[in-house]
Amino acid sequence: MRALDEKEIRGSFVNCSKGEASRIKMPPGFSDGAVPWDDLDFLGWTDPGAPLRALLVVPAGDGLTGVVLRRPEARRASAMRSSMCRVCLTDHASSGVALFVAPLAGAAGRNGNSVGEYLCADLACSLYLRGKRHPRMRLVRREETLSLDERIERASTNLSAFTNRVVAG
Repeated sequence: MRALDEKEIRGSFVNCSKGEASRIKMPPGFSDGAVPWDDLDFLGWTDPGAPLRALLVVPAGDGLTGVVLRRPEARRASAMRSSMCRVCLTDHASSGVALFVAPLAGAAGRNGNSVGEYLCADLACSLYLRGKRHPRMRLVRREETLSLDERIERASTNLSAFTNRVVAG
């Protein structure tokens, strides 16, 4: 993913007001230049000022689609169960995957309609795909036969399908 500036990020959000977008805190390390852009297929983070709000900025065509998400409150999950992210298909202990819910764009979202997706709880799908981050505990070990490029394409397609549902309202 190419490096983004704050104005591009704030202007990309489709399911919140401009005022809400202006109050979003940028990801940790953003101002220091510590975001690993070369290893990212999308930018995902939890708002440091609002821990139940997560954000995704996804390349879309010639632009970006930003989506505000609600993340579940932290809960104690069983270490004996596993869950799979629906974007990168990484297996985690059940606490490593969370159901993120996005208000739909436009009138549907203002009426309270939303859509959800099970994603890596830390939104680090790109790093899991590249082997730069590993799930804390994997109960299921699956061997991928796809190349890294094919897995990245699959994850991008899965994430685009989710963001397209948000945009479609």
